[in-house]
Amino acid sequence: MTIKCVFTAAVMLLAFATHGQDQRTLEYLRQEEQRKKSELMRTLDSAVYLMDLGQYAAADNKFKHVLQNIKSVPSDLTFYFGKNSFYLNNFKQSVDWLNKYIQLKGTSGQFSTEATDLLKKAEAALLVERKAETRNAEDVLSQNFDIDCGPAGKVSCPVCKGDHVIIKKGAFGDEYRTCQYCDEHGYLTCANYNKLLRGELQKKQ
Repeated sequence: MTIKCVFTAAVMLLAFATHGQDQRTLEYLRQEEQRKKSELMRTLDSAVYLMDLGQYAAADNKFKHVLQNIKSVPSDLTFYFGKNSFYLNNFKQSVDWLNKYIQLKGTSGQFSTEATDLLKKAEAALLVERKAETRNAEDVLSQNFDIDCGPAGKVSCPVCKGDHVIIKKGAFGDEYRTCQYCDEHGYLTCANYNKLLRGELQKKQ
């Protein structure tokens, strides 16, 4: 056997060995991927079981673990997560995920009827929640809170920024006007400061 033949045979053997090793690596990775997926499906089943028991917070943790680790989210998971979110009063999240399920399965899905019913309830609850948030914000904003100005009992005037002079750009250059709210040092008393915030402080004549 010539040197050339020996070299060719060695190259072929190396190629076969490398190919076999690559195949084994691919098979290992495939099995590992399948194992992880099986574990996630068991976690999903456990989450559904907890949800059915009414243990929504514990179920939520498991659902989130699956979502964070799975490559492709099953349509059933979009329903389960949306349903569990509804029972956690997380209505915005519930609407989002239930919508995903209905978009995926339409009216033919295993959970389509329940998903549609829950979606209507979640949307109604979300509307009430948003109205309540708006009302609460208005309630807070309408309160006449007195701001504590600290031990000095006075603050720099926010209108003139404590300069006692307001500079306004005019057609013929800067115009200077004395501030009509603060004293000659650019300060407001705490009482006047709070009146200013409420729009009750009158300008000086």
